[in-house]
Amino acid sequence: MTFTLPDLPYAYDALGPYMSQETLEFHHDKHHNTYVVTLNKLLEGSDLAGKELEEVVTGSFGDASKQGIFNNAGQAWNHNHFWNWMKPNGGGAIPGELESKINEDFGSVDAFKEAFTQAGVTQFGSGWAWLILDNGKLTTMKTPNAENPLAHGKTALLGCDVWEHSYYIDYRNARPKYLEAFLNNLVNWEYVAELYANAS
Repeated sequence: MTFTLPDLPYAYDALGPYMSQETLEFHHDKHHNTYVVTLNKLLEGSDLAGKELEEVVTGSFGDASKQGIFNNAGQAWNHNHFWNWMKPNGGGAIPGELESKINEDFGSVDAFKEAFTQAGVTQFGSGWAWLILDNGKLTTMKTPNAENPLAHGKTALLGCDVWEHSYYIDYRNARPKYLEAFLNNLVNWEYVAELYANAS
């Protein structure tokens, strides 16, 4: 199986002013594409060749001899979802069932946003902030580099890329402002709710 770079589900300028066309062009066309191209090369002759992307991620995680495969597979999987976790005029109302679950497990939507932002701000260096479903409960987590909840046996419902290439063009070093804009103006809550419905 040869992996390909998926098209963005919206125009390059559709997420402005919160994420610029320049950021999307660099992030999608350069960074994400490099992960896909490199992954295909590394999989040639590997025992993971021909497997689904999820299987490559879980099958390479924790194996030092497959670290390169994991790094690129993890980032390919993360970004496939990342573009869908955002939409033009995002943020706003959360579908009812998911909102109820967030209120139940976090106390309030604001408390969730605070916990998610804290995960993103405190991830040292490159990595991701996540909303996950773990044993029937919603919680947040952070992971370094290419790691994701899938590798840890948990279900990712929402992820925000806190590698500098995701926000430096638009926000310079102001990661908290980027996370605030992501939650309030970019999140595609319908996609998050769909993942939650499929997992619960």
